[in-house]
Parts: sequence; C-alpha cells; structure tokens
Amino acid sequence: MAAEIVNPRSDSATTESADEPFDPAFALHRGGKMAIQATVPVRDKDDLSLAYTPGVAKVCTAIAEQPELVHDYTWKSQVVAVVTDGTAVLGLGDIGPEASLPVMEGKAILFKQFGGVDAVPIALATTDTDEIVETVVRLAPSFGGVNLEDISAPRCFEIERKLQERLDIPVFHDDQHGTAVVTLAALRNAAKLTGRGLGDLRAVISGAGAAGVAIAKFLLEAGLGDVAVTDRKGIVSRDREDLTEVKREIAGLTNRAGLSGTLETALAGADVFIGVSGGTVPEEAVATMAPGAFVFAMANPNPEVHPDVAHKYAAVVATGRSDYPNQINNVLAFPGIFAGALQVRASRITEGMKIAAANALADVVGDDLSADYVIPSPFDERVAPAVTAAVAAAARAEGVARR
Repeated sequence: MAAEIVNPRSDSATTESADEPFDPAFALHRGGKMAIQATVPVRDKDDLSLAYTPGVAKVCTAIAEQPELVHDYTWKSQVVAVVTDGTAVLGLGDIGPEASLPVMEGKAILFKQFGGVDAVPIALATTDTDEIVETVVRLAPSFGGVNLEDISAPRCFEIERKLQERLDIPVFHDDQHGTAVVTLAALRNAAKLTGRGLGDLRAVISGAGAAGVAIAKFLLEAGLGDVAVTDRKGIVSRDREDLTEVKREIAGLTNRAGLSGTLETALAGADVFIGVSGGTVPEEAVATMAPGAFVFAMANPNPEVHPDVAHKYAAVVATGRSDYPNQINNVLAFPGIFAGALQVRASRITEGMKIAAANALADVVGDDLSADYVIPSPFDERVAPAVTAAVAAAARAEGVARR
C-alpha cells in the first residue's frame, strides 16, 4: 500500500460553491488522502498466473502448513490497522466513525511518511467495548499491529487491555502512549538543560483522560520524583469519593506529596506543568511554580498557558503546536515504535520499548540542546531510524522479539 497525496479526484462534485472562497483543506482531501498501490506488476498472463491463480495457491498452501510464513509472503508484517470508533477525535470529540476518517487517513499517511509503515484506517460503527474488541480480534490476522486512535476514556483503557491479552501482535493506543513517550523525551532534555534529573522534579498534569493517565504512569515508571493529576474537580487524590476505577488507580500511584484541592493548589512550587485537557490556567497560578519550571501546554489549538505567558516564568516551554518551538507531537513516536516492533515481529510493545523510544528521541537533540530545542522536529530525518533501532533492540532485550 502506498500513502499518496495525489489521488483520482472528481471535478464535478464540489463542496464549495462558486460563490465561496477556495479552501485548500477541502481541495487536499478531495477523493481522500491515500490509495492502494501494487508492489508487483500484472502486465500479461504470466504475471497474472504468478500474482493470482494458479501461482498464489502454492503460497497459500505453504502458509496453511507453516502459519509463520504469512510474515514472509504477505504484507502482514508491514501493515498496521488504525482503529477508531470516532468518539474522541482530535479536539472535535464524539463526531462518529465517518467524520473520523479524514483523521484516520491522516494518521495512515504519517505512518508511511515518517516510519515507512503501511497503515489502513478502520472506523467502526460501534462504541460498545466488547464489540470493538471482538471486531479487532477477528480482523487481526490481516495485520502486524493495531494502533488504537481517538477512542474516548475510560473505554480506551479496557479495550487496549483486552486486546493485548488476546492478541500476539503489538496493540498501542497512541493517544495514551505516543503522547507519553514524546513528553518524557522532552522532559528528559529539559531536566538535562537545567542540571536536574527526573527524580528531582514534581509535575502537575491537567487532564485525567487517556493521555493524562498514561503520562503520569509512564513518567513515574521512568523515575519522576512525583506527579499530581488533576481533573475538572481538582487533584485526583485518595480522599475523593467521586473517582472512577481508573482515577482510583491513578490516585494510588500518584500525589506522593498528599495534596488536595485545586489545580492552582497543585501548581504552587511545582517544577513541571503538563497540559492535556484544554481550558486556561490563570497566569497567577503559573507564577507560583518553582524557579526554572517547565510548562508543557499541549492543548490544540489553544494551549492551556499561552507561550508568551509561560515564558515569563518558565525555563522551558513546549506546546502541541507547530508554530512554536518544542512541539510535543505524537508523530515523533508512533511511526518508529511500530517500525521497530514490526521489524522484529514483536508480540507486544513493552514499557521498556517505550522508554527506549523516549531516550532515543531525546538523544537526537544531542549537543544542540537549548531552551527552544528540547525535542526534535518531526521532519528531522534522524528521528524515525533512531526510534526504530532503539525499539527493536529493546524488544530483543525484553524477550518479545520473534526474529
């Protein structure tokens, strides 16, 4: 499969009327953003007899006798399913499976562009957790990995867990783990720049959804000193009685300082702010953070703390936007993570593989480290090879590689 920007497009059916201004977004999406492309020629009857019947029967029989040969003689080990139910699409929310397809196509072409990995968008017409799991399990023989995308919390946690239990291929919810990997890479470099280690830092995460929960767990796994997670009602703490099962778990893992109250309370004296929730953090609260703080305000299109405000108080500022320095962008992680996992036919993606990816991503910055450069650009050609190699090596070290 080739992820192509140029596809056959109809000139007759247009979204814009003659009286409306030209919109390049609609023009680009006309006919979709990708297409299937053959990797072998079918020019004559000899080609046809090899690509299809009767030649294909020999390959099918061989795979039936030795199922592992499917990786060598089909595209399985090179292709990922990008699966969504359309319930948490970018900043758009629950817009349904059809409306999610432009985003899923976009994800697929990013897999190809930045990791050399083929990907197929699959938007499911169900939001039932068990139905999603059963559907993906039945589709799995066609794919080498599953990237769960834009599925709302808390269902996304259960869906990922059940699929990991039932499948022997990598299952990765990018909204959780891709965000966490890139955040850790940027945080490592920010700490290095200011002469500190992760263990010296106390962080506050605004947002207790998929990304916030995953980032909190991952940063603690990597050695962060402490982290408090906040939701709309304040700090997720053990003394609250309104917590979901997921939030109860995160309350037991985080907030070693025993804080309670509001986001503003948590920010007082904090070393790191990580925003994955939207909304606006008052400047007065940012001003109470510790000297040399880091502000990673990653909501799009409007960061929780505007960079101009953050720079008044923080040593390092990052956002989710491409028009400011230090963009925390998942495309830095997921193409290389899957490329590395597929390269060694990993049975799953481990915490060690994700930490290896974050370390490799941080190392790309190297001696160029500065306050405006703690994370590389998605267009840095060193990124995907570095992450791929690190993930493949970690998979072998952790015993989940099958070649």
